[in-house]
Order: sequence, then C-alpha cells, then structure tokens
Amino acid sequence: MELFKQTNFDFLRYKWPFIGASLVLSVAGLVSLAINGGPKLGIEFKGGMEMTVKFASEPPVEKVRSALAAALQSPPTVQSIADPDVLANGATHDIVIGTEGGNDEVLARNRQIVLDTLAKTFGQPGNGKLDLNNASAAQLSDRLRDPLQKAGVQLSDPQLADLAKAIAAKRDHLSGVITNLDQLRGVDGLTQQVLTVLNQECYLSSYTAARDIQIVGPKVGDELRRQAVNATLLALAGMLVYIWFRFEWIYGVGAVIACLHDTIITIGLFSIFGKEITLTVIAALLTLVGYSMNDTIVIFDRIRENNRLNNREPLGEVINRSVNQTLSRTVMTSGLTFLAVIALFLFGGPVLHGFAFALVVGILIGTYSSVFVASPIVLFWHNFADARRKTAPAAAVSGMTSAAPKQGEEIRSKQVKKVR
Repeated sequence: MELFKQTNFDFLRYKWPFIGASLVLSVAGLVSLAINGGPKLGIEFKGGMEMTVKFASEPPVEKVRSALAAALQSPPTVQSIADPDVLANGATHDIVIGTEGGNDEVLARNRQIVLDTLAKTFGQPGNGKLDLNNASAAQLSDRLRDPLQKAGVQLSDPQLADLAKAIAAKRDHLSGVITNLDQLRGVDGLTQQVLTVLNQECYLSSYTAARDIQIVGPKVGDELRRQAVNATLLALAGMLVYIWFRFEWIYGVGAVIACLHDTIITIGLFSIFGKEITLTVIAALLTLVGYSMNDTIVIFDRIRENNRLNNREPLGEVINRSVNQTLSRTVMTSGLTFLAVIALFLFGGPVLHGFAFALVVGILIGTYSSVFVASPIVLFWHNFADARRKTAPAAAVSGMTSAAPKQGEEIRSKQVKKVR
C-alpha cells in the first residue's frame, strides 16, 4: 500500500530551517538543564520515598503539605495528579508525597511518619476503631474475629480470611476509598450481621495511602542511574558499529548524531516542562533511539541502492529521490505509531504520561531528523571530500608551474659562472 506515488519533493531545500529549529530546541533544552542543575530525576534514580494518596474528594494539598512539613525534618514534595476527565466519572483524587535522600533507615522512618501524620490529620485515631480504607486484609481479619463470634457469626479462620480478602478486593476495585459501607454489598459472605459488626468495629477515613508506596535507597538509585546511562550509550555505540560495517563510517556518524539530537531535545523538553525522568521514560528513550535509527537506516539503504545504479548523479539528487521513494513508508509507520502514542498520552493516565510524552516528542523529532539531520551530514561530508580531492591536483599543478621558472634561473646562473 502506498499513500504517495512518484513524488518529487526537494527535501534538502528545507534542511537549513529544520537544522535551525533543532539548534534552537537543543540550546533551549541545554540551558534549561544547566539552570535546573540537570534533569528532574524520578524516585528510582535520586533515591527517596514516594507515596500515592487517594482522597474521596478534592485533595487538601496545602493542608497535607503543612502537616507533613511540621512532622518531617526536610520539607516533602506534595503534588496533585487529579485528572478532571477522570474525576467526572466519580474516581478518587490523587496526590503524590515524596521525600528525598537519606539511608534505608531514614526512608523507612519517613514512610511511617507520613502514614502517622495522615492518620492523625484525616483519620479518627482516638475512637478505637479500625480504618477500613487503610487496613490490610490480615488486619481486618484479626479485628473482626472476636466481634463476629460474639455476634453469633460462626466462621472458621480460612472463611474469615477469605471474607476479609473479598472485602479488601471490593474496596480496591472502588478506587481504594469507599465512603459508605453499603458500597460493599454484593461481596460473597457479607451478610447483614457481618455488615453490622463491620460498622461497629471500623470507620471510613477520607483517604487511603497504605497500598501504593515506593522506597528506593541511595545506592540503588545511583546504580539505576548508572545503568540507564550505560544502556543508552551502549545502544548508540552498537548501532554506530553496525552502520559503519553496513554502509560507510560517515553514515554511522550521521545516524548516531541524529539519535543524540533526538535524545538531547527530548530530555531538554522534559526539563523545560518540569517532567521527571523515570525508568519508564528511559525505556521510551531507548525505544525512540531504535525507532529513529530504523527510519534512518531505511533511507540510507535506499540512498546506497540508488547511488550504485547511477553513481554519476549528484548525491543531493540521490538523497532527495531516496527520501521521496521511502516517503509513503515513513508516513504510514510514523503516522500510525504517532496516533497510538497520542492515545496513550491523552488517555493513559499519570502512570504512562511521561512514557507517552517521550514517545510523542521522539516520533516527531526522530522522523524529521532522519531526513533533515542525518542525510545532510552525509551530503556535507561527501561535498567536503570531493572539494578536497579537486583542490589537491590543482595545488600540485600550480606547484610544478611555479617551480619551472626557478629551475631555469638556476641553470642560466650556472652557465654564466662557467663562461667566467
């Protein structure tokens, strides 16, 4: 299937505007990175504790921030990730609480301080009841065992454990925060007697925080950061070697420079927009490197093929013809992939937002870099090499011409001396 047949666009005519745009984006990204002291790293790389807290209503971000700032030694980061489109469907509001630095013991202590502070601020710790929205299935089972026996509900330990797991699963299915115990109706084994005991022994806080906590120590963060950098550099080095042997060394240099160009611009845009570099973003960057390299190799392969068929044709015309011949393939693959990642970006939620943003930017930048960055590098080098080959014989002829008069003068001077 071809969308375009026998096109004849002069792509290289517009190389300078695109190269200029690339320089602007690269410089802006590098300046942003310099001002911000590098990219904004996620919890996986910088180390720390990150906790996602779900609220039943609009999260009181400032109240959470002030309560935690008073309890912790260093101020935490508190960020709302509520999505208005999701909230319209009745889902919970989410905030992310993060603390940075410290060893494993400090991180564990900070985790408990955050949990205790949230319970004190938004729970009912003095009423003696169990917070159902933040209790595990095991805690719920232990709490209900004796009250159920007193109420005449005879359940064995395995039956009680299964009932507690079913209640917890139903709660988690309802976004983790329930506001009324009637929402649990329909759970297997949840009779009216059990529901009455549950109402007597438990209460419903306005949040849940115990099931989505991530702790990464400083050593693990350093190791992950080092591995991410090594993976990216090794991928680029391997592709450079492959293209060097497959084509010419200048083709490999052009492809690697184009991939570095894509990566630098993408990371720069992450810095400009204040987005975190996480492990999923690194995966997106490696995907972007492979995607951009594949597109570049397709164009280079067509350039090599056309150059063999007619090696007297100027290289600029060969490049334009090759890009036109692969245009339909580029538009179809890049266009369909772009539609998929746009859907991820718009509807994938906060977990996939960074990953999808990197791919959206990368596909746009990577597609045009194959045409307007990698190909012009090959053209510039060949033009430079041709100019050097042409100037070398001219310089040799000029040297021979200038040396002839001097040799004639030396011969005449020797003849005059002999006569004397």
